[in-house]
Amino acid sequence: MTKRVVVGLSGGVDSSVAALLLKQQGYEVVGLFMKNWEDDDTEEFCPSRQDLIDAAAVADRIGIEIEAVNFSTEYKEKVFANFLAEYQAGRTPNPDILCNSEIKFRAFLDHAMNLGADMIATGHYAKVRERNGLFQLLKAEDGTKDQSYFLYRLNQAQLSKTLFPLGDLYKRDVREMARQAGLPTSEKKDSTGICFIGERPFREFLNRYLPKQPGEMQTPEGKVVGQHEGLMYYTLGQRQGLNIGGSRDGNGEPWFVAAKDMIKNILIVVQGHDHPLLLRGSLSADNTHWIAGHDPREHWVYAAKTRYRQADAPCEIDRLGKNDCEIGFAEPQWAVTPGQSVVVYESQVCLGGGIIV
Repeated sequence: MTKRVVVGLSGGVDSSVAALLLKQQGYEVVGLFMKNWEDDDTEEFCPSRQDLIDAAAVADRIGIEIEAVNFSTEYKEKVFANFLAEYQAGRTPNPDILCNSEIKFRAFLDHAMNLGADMIATGHYAKVRERNGLFQLLKAEDGTKDQSYFLYRLNQAQLSKTLFPLGDLYKRDVREMARQAGLPTSEKKDSTGICFIGERPFREFLNRYLPKQPGEMQTPEGKVVGQHEGLMYYTLGQRQGLNIGGSRDGNGEPWFVAAKDMIKNILIVVQGHDHPLLLRGSLSADNTHWIAGHDPREHWVYAAKTRYRQADAPCEIDRLGKNDCEIGFAEPQWAVTPGQSVVVYESQVCLGGGIIV
């Protein structure tokens, strides 16, 4: 029997080609457009209407059905509430990771199964492989587009029902396939960031939900060098938007955010990209999740990322707890940021990770 696959069609080129490939491979394909945000949903910042039009045009071109489903309530409860709580606590969350585990591979998966799907598929750049009855999450062939970092919280049940048709392709080839098939999204610019912020100024958006709490910017020695608008607006390693110039104390090097004192409402800033306070040889993480269902080994050489756009860094897991871990790196890592995720790899296999504390 022909397997029925429900594809998350976002209105972008990647999901369009994922649907096209599955149709060419003989699957019965159904497109599903997910609307995850309704507050302040304007054409200027969050073009979901245009995305739906584009997704429908792609479905028509490929010759598949498409359905639109609204997950905005689930998104607000499971993703956005966490997003605000983390920023309020002074951390820098990654809502895309939570969106994948709670919306795209949970609410979407459940909905697809109710539509009689055998599998779901998305346009993520990643791979799934079954080994000895366990499902592994692997890096994509295109290392510059690999999205396994954002998928590390997926579990065995989710991976067992998921296809990633773009896992072996390079982005340039995906665009060429879209052109040759006449897909209306072939030249569409990739979306960046999270939908509910879009292209709008981040501080302006966050200020609607978390009021400004101005305070001092200080050096580690306690010298006041400027004023901040609220600790939630800044992240470790940030250089832009500090508005304190490069030569306030004479050496001319740029300023970077090094730490936050939540109790005193002070933003600690330092000069120079390689200042010691910006470097960490180890980290602690909680809320850990290991994809295979069992822990990796302590004191074994792995690699890890502490942010998406980062080369793999050799590391060891120094301690594994029930829901937490401590990781040591061979070389100090720059601007390790609480709230972001540390994701651990063994060669091409994504083992899982946790939230940096």
